[in-house]
Amino acid sequence: MDPTTTFCPNRNCPARGQTGQGNIGIHSQKEQRFICHECQKTFSATTGTVFYRLRTSAETVVLVVTLLAHGCPVQAIVAAFGVDERTVAAWWARSGRQGQAVHEYLVEQPRDLGQVQADELRVKKQGGIVWIAMAMMVRTRLGLGGEVSEQRDMPLIRRLIKRVRRCAARRPLLICTDGLVAYIRAIRETFRDPVHTGKGGRPRLRSWRNLLIAQVVKRYERRRVVDTERRLVDGTPVRVETLRRRSQGDGVINTAYIERLNATFRERLAPLARRCRALARETLTLHEGMFVVGTVYNFCMPHESLCRAPKTTPAMAAGITDHCWTMQELLSFPVPLPRWVPPKPRGRPSRALQRLIKRWCS
Repeated sequence: MDPTTTFCPNRNCPARGQTGQGNIGIHSQKEQRFICHECQKTFSATTGTVFYRLRTSAETVVLVVTLLAHGCPVQAIVAAFGVDERTVAAWWARSGRQGQAVHEYLVEQPRDLGQVQADELRVKKQGGIVWIAMAMMVRTRLGLGGEVSEQRDMPLIRRLIKRVRRCAARRPLLICTDGLVAYIRAIRETFRDPVHTGKGGRPRLRSWRNLLIAQVVKRYERRRVVDTERRLVDGTPVRVETLRRRSQGDGVINTAYIERLNATFRERLAPLARRCRALARETLTLHEGMFVVGTVYNFCMPHESLCRAPKTTPAMAAGITDHCWTMQELLSFPVPLPRWVPPKPRGRPSRALQRLIKRWCS
């Protein structure tokens, strides 16, 4: 137990989410509990992780989630470990929420993306069809997240592009998509910044200068690709070719990298496999499974195409981590809470509030 690397999970505590400030102490070695000397609250060492208040051993949960993340059927896990299907579903849901929290905390940070590819997956669900839209950074093969919707429409694409925006720094960016028209409008509307002139009213929005858009439109006949058209929507051919070469080397404008990622998801998530009997009942199940497989792909799976060093994961190539994570590390990673924001009382703040602001907001 190391109190210097632990933060207070109490949302009402001024010291929440901050480590190394000297406010965390050990409350009980036997029960694995810490105490925050600022708010005097005690909490378990597993608070905020998948293993919080679980009666099953952590080793068993890690094995089950690992098998699920690699496409093992639930029935096989039930027969092998002797656990109930509802228990497995609960562990899967916890892992999905943990994966989403890790992704939003570590991956959704501004970085030079270079080239981004986006695509959608058509998934059969009990009672209908569901679409999963995902995006990835080509140079490091880093998955940038995805969104799930029952309609392949503008709201779905806009939510996906907003995730890409949270991952992108203001650097030259090339976005390659398929022929869906909604991408163009969503990209142009999302990648804009307000121009403050000091005047009243709503500020004017200005698009990013170095934003390039390309589309790959495929024409099918009898479920076979018979023609491929490459369109430059925004940007000049020279600038598009420069960014493409920096991120993928030789070749042409394509969506092959995101399509390869789609194949990985279809292999790892049973409801995504074509002509299968493992249909998802709820859209939330696909949302959780998408983040479990996505974080395992980013942090725990070495990618053979990343020839920088042996066992290099997309997160290592993007500079997020310095080693290949184990499933235990992924499921037990505590995501810090956002820093405490002092209230805005009327009048002059009290001396006690001023001391808190000076101590925890400086």
